[in-house]
Amino acid sequence: MPLPLAPLLPVALRLGAVAAVVYAAKRLVVARAHPGRTDQRAEDALDDLGEGLALHSPADRTEDGQSNASLRLRRTIRFRGKTYEIDAGALARWRIRTVAE
Repeated sequence: MPLPLAPLLPVALRLGAVAAVVYAAKRLVVARAHPGRTDQRAEDALDDLGEGLALHSPADRTEDGQSNASLRLRRTIRFRGKTYEIDAGALARWRIRTVAE
């Protein structure tokens, strides 16, 4: 006895359309994305961060309204017999200043 495939056609068409849109979006993002680079100075700065969150305003930058933030999270997680080390670090700078027009 043959299987009726006609009821599956709408689902297959929807999944195919979604797959085509995702594929096209991925191609568009990859084509327009900046290739990026790895700066060893930034890597060293992230490695030297202390663990935790730090917020401060440098004393020599008070007139600029600059504030700096750093964050580092290091954890070791064991899951299903495997051990994973998570090391996340971030540096941020906010600067707000008035510009003469």
